[in-house]
Amino acid sequence: MTALVRAASLINYFVVATHVGLNPQPLLAKYNLSRKLLADPEQRIPVSAVVGLLEDSAQESGCDTFGLRMAELRKLADMGAISLLLTHQPTLRDVVKTITQYQHLLNETLAIDIENAGKQVVLRAEIVAELETSAHQATDLAIGVLFRVCWALLGAKWHPLAVNFTHAGPSDTSVHQRIFRCALAFNADFNGIVCPAVELDLPNPDADPAMARYAARLVDLLPDGALTIAPSIERDVRKSIYVGLPMGRATIDQVAQAMGMNVRTLQRRLDECGRTFSDLVNEVRRDLVLRYMENPNYSVSRVAELLGYAVLSSFTRWFSAQFGAAPQAWRVKQGIRPTREEK
Repeated sequence: MTALVRAASLINYFVVATHVGLNPQPLLAKYNLSRKLLADPEQRIPVSAVVGLLEDSAQESGCDTFGLRMAELRKLADMGAISLLLTHQPTLRDVVKTITQYQHLLNETLAIDIENAGKQVVLRAEIVAELETSAHQATDLAIGVLFRVCWALLGAKWHPLAVNFTHAGPSDTSVHQRIFRCALAFNADFNGIVCPAVELDLPNPDADPAMARYAARLVDLLPDGALTIAPSIERDVRKSIYVGLPMGRATIDQVAQAMGMNVRTLQRRLDECGRTFSDLVNEVRRDLVLRYMENPNYSVSRVAELLGYAVLSSFTRWFSAQFGAAPQAWRVKQGIRPTREEK
């Protein structure tokens, strides 16, 4: 099943393209997109087209902050009807939970997770899709938009500690510094924002419980034609595995608990759609492993850890079975230099 997103995900694309001197028409044609198609924010388009368009746009324009520049122009209202619901949530924690609850109406490939770490909280944002290209720009866009939502709700009270990216940093980080105004970490273990836990529970001064209830009814009663994406157990399990693997939280028991059900119920619902939990874990690993292996800053042993393997030899056997070569041999063939600890 083709993963879809709202055309609103490309709001401000043409503004940024013009700013960096890019003619977008050939790229739009390459991905079967057009200005007319993107003019309707509720139009559903393949996530692969969005990711490919952003990557190609960054490469052809020479602007490696293309996605982040789009995020900088994003407003809360661009999220459509759900923006009214978000505006009136009592805390930022409730905002993030609401985005997760209605994620299928916004972007079915974006996984957002709240990870508590003592006095700090990690807001993780990951693109969950089987893609043939890097999702560098789409990831920057997603993290940038999440940051903008937090800022829109808390304003001057929003003080993130760091913003992390699993990809390498650009040659010039001035755009990142202008937008985030906090520490930046590239080649990190996860994509997301680290902030003080207390900030997630600060009261939203604009929250109105009555308006929140009204907005929730409005969103829930939208005509079926407007909701072309329905919730999917398979998609939700993949998201949980995706954000849980690097943190060692992707067993069936942990995923079932995170989704608010017991293991037997989760297994039964997966059986109904012809899937198994182990199949989904394997698919997510296949997607994640190439992103990690293509980054020369990750050693093979670190890649194994991020994919949930406690023993390197187990990872090596799995990788060889999946890709026909041992991890180090695969890297040599791809022209990827070994890390300093592997030399």
